[in-house]
Amino acid sequence: MTTSLLTSPEGIVQSAAAGSGPALEALLTRSPVGLALWGTDLRCTWANATLEHQDGIPGDRRLGRRPSEALRGDSCALEAVMAKVLRTGTPALSREYRHAASGRAGLAPAYSVSFFRLDDPDGSVRGVCSLVLEAGGRRSSGERLALLSEAGTRVGTTLDTMRTGQELADFTVPFLADYAAVDLVEAVHLGEEPPYRTFAGGGGGPVLRRAGLASVRAGAPEARRRPGEVVTVPETSPFTEVLASRRPFFEPVLGYRPDGWPAGHPVPARAIREHGMHSVMVVPVQARGIVLGVAAFVRTVNPAPFEEEDMLLAEQIVARAALSLDNARRYARERATALALQRSLLPRAVSGGAAVDAVSRYLPADIEDGVGGDWYDVIPLPGARVALVVGDVAGHGINAAATMGRLRTAVHTLADMDLAPDELLAHLDEVVGRLADEETGGHADETCALATCLYAVYDPATRHCVMARAGHPPPAVLLPDGHVDFPDLPDGTPLGLGVLPYEAAELELPEGSVIALYTDGLVEDRRQDIDVGMDRMAAALARPGLPLDDLCAEVMGTLRAGTAPRDDVTLLLARTRALSPEDLACWELPSDPAAVGAARSLASRQLAAWGLEGMAETTQMIVSELVTNAVVHTPGPVRLRLIRHQVLVVEVADRDNNLPRTRRAGVTDEGGCGLCLVARLGRRWGIRLTPEGKLVWAEQELPPPASGEWHDGTR
Repeated sequence: MTTSLLTSPEGIVQSAAAGSGPALEALLTRSPVGLALWGTDLRCTWANATLEHQDGIPGDRRLGRRPSEALRGDSCALEAVMAKVLRTGTPALSREYRHAASGRAGLAPAYSVSFFRLDDPDGSVRGVCSLVLEAGGRRSSGERLALLSEAGTRVGTTLDTMRTGQELADFTVPFLADYAAVDLVEAVHLGEEPPYRTFAGGGGGPVLRRAGLASVRAGAPEARRRPGEVVTVPETSPFTEVLASRRPFFEPVLGYRPDGWPAGHPVPARAIREHGMHSVMVVPVQARGIVLGVAAFVRTVNPAPFEEEDMLLAEQIVARAALSLDNARRYARERATALALQRSLLPRAVSGGAAVDAVSRYLPADIEDGVGGDWYDVIPLPGARVALVVGDVAGHGINAAATMGRLRTAVHTLADMDLAPDELLAHLDEVVGRLADEETGGHADETCALATCLYAVYDPATRHCVMARAGHPPPAVLLPDGHVDFPDLPDGTPLGLGVLPYEAAELELPEGSVIALYTDGLVEDRRQDIDVGMDRMAAALARPGLPLDDLCAEVMGTLRAGTAPRDDVTLLLARTRALSPEDLACWELPSDPAAVGAARSLASRQLAAWGLEGMAETTQMIVSELVTNAVVHTPGPVRLRLIRHQVLVVEVADRDNNLPRTRRAGVTDEGGCGLCLVARLGRRWGIRLTPEGKLVWAEQELPPPASGEWHDGTR
């Protein structure tokens, strides 16, 4: 064989056709030594697969290029040595260098490269041949520390168990292994405590989930399970042994010992032969006394077996990653707990009764701080009215969810008092202030706003909606003609500051309008202005003919696709209804004792028109008591109104803002038992202040409908 045959791929083919072809082909293409041929211009003309594995540079990036163009690290020094060999003909032997193809120049394996010139028999120079061997030898303590330091920065960048497992596999390939797989106990993926007893044998092997996979070979043919898939481990295997014993498995040369693994296991043995696996390490992934899974490292292309130093390094890297995995597991558990608490504190379903049709959506934030404190509510109010609420507690995690639950309870309590929206927010502001004082120990300079809120009350009898907001984004209103507007509501300060009183605004809405209440997570984005998000939401909302569920999906679809929300997203849509005039009856009465009898007669005739004669006696007694109280204590006119929806409501309004009180009348008292009688006769009763004075109401259950219909404001 002459050296001229080695200067090009054509020469290699010619030699392979000669008698020594198979041996030459094996030497050049399957040799554990990295070989490359370089022309007189020091540009690569050919390289074998071993060299590609050693420095990680594919052939198309090496052929036709000089070392300084294809390599990093010590490439310039190598090129100078090659130029000297080409000029003088004196070989250069065992020159150590490190490449930086993997991005870790100072931590990459050391290689020994030798160069000799290729000359034809006639003395003409054809180029340079390079032979590359892994230098071997143990890594210095500084190199190991550098590797561990880099592992700390590249593995565990997020609180996600699956991503951390993949980062661990990626980090160790190819500098440590040709193939790496990280399998975690299923409970770890779910954020639960791994059941140790299942690793001790019996009842079949443990069930793991593949969290990370990396290979030097494209497609990883040796991988039978991809990340995210379930991995069933045989009961007798190194993986089960490692999980049970918590000690690593080290087989530097597979099949060398008759009693070694995979002796007696034909399926693993066949897979090992097919994929060229010859050296294996299996390390337990454990932290804080808990076994989380296993990490397997295999060499297939690299002919060198694992050494004790590799085993020690793998254990140290896995130990670093295990802490990140355990932190991710604990975070997953805490997030699941906070999310469960959040969902348990939110309404399971919303119903607007005769006032509105309502749907809602809640999407928790996908961030490391956990879920936030968004909440929404639809609260039935007396007189067929309904309250619509959306709020947002500052912060994330269990504390925010717990605070949200307390505020939602407070809103329900205040709503039962039938307060106007601005008054309700004023009381809620005091509640938040007290909560802030509890958290800060009463230091006024540390008190901060804890929440925002929007509270709206819609009355289907008048189609009026009264709204007030405390630092919350304004609602969107979709009118039946398709026009979307953001009402200009007075913007109060966030809850907890106690700075200014809140103001309410009143809107008259056509029947079929859609009120959209939302939190800022739906429209705010760090990469764009909030107005852009509101315009995007308005465009999605402008579909008046869609069912509410579909319309809700359209609006939620405006979130940036492919990105997890950085804040909780809450959306509440309510399509307004209007009570039919047939279900309402209203009369103005003079402030005269004679009006009491007239009120009873009017109520009786109206009940007869509704087919509710059976309720006449009870209703007359309630009307008599309420109108009498109004006439006795009020100088101006009195208004009587009957409302029929799911219940029968009697309302009496006057111009006196003094609230009557219930009291127990004595045996000889002639008065004082009126409201007690109303409370006994009706299902419930109450009082609320109005801009003109006050309104006293009482509800009664309607009898079951004979025809199967129910009076709810719709037919």
